[in-house]
Amino acid sequence: MRVGVSSRCGQVLVLVAALILGACSRAVDEIPFTPPVTPPLTRSVIGYGVISGSYTQVQSDPAPDSVSLGYLRRGSVTAILERRIITTRGAPEVWIRVNTPYRGWIREEAVQIYANEAQARTASESLSQ
Repeated sequence: MRVGVSSRCGQVLVLVAALILGACSRAVDEIPFTPPVTPPLTRSVIGYGVISGSYTQVQSDPAPDSVSLGYLRRGSVTAILERRIITTRGAPEVWIRVNTPYRGWIREEAVQIYANEAQARTASESLSQ
């Protein structure tokens, strides 16, 4: 019986050693998970923005060379519908789709973003003073 027990222990040790060495010998390729910029199951408005500069252009697409639809002035409050990151000249830019009479895209750096419309209206009033 001792031979059987010792051979079974030997088999277990060989199996454990093989698992450990197998785990160490090959590298696991990790693929980073990046969630979408605008979650797919969101409400229709993801926030509210207040234009912080003198004015900003509303573009037809999230790209600096797209067609200009119009301008928004400092203190304008707008609903934010979507957020997208694009790469321009190797640098990432964040664009937001706004719900204005133009319903287009502006750079995120041109707005202050708030969770609700009341906060945005209060911030807008303080900008105009």
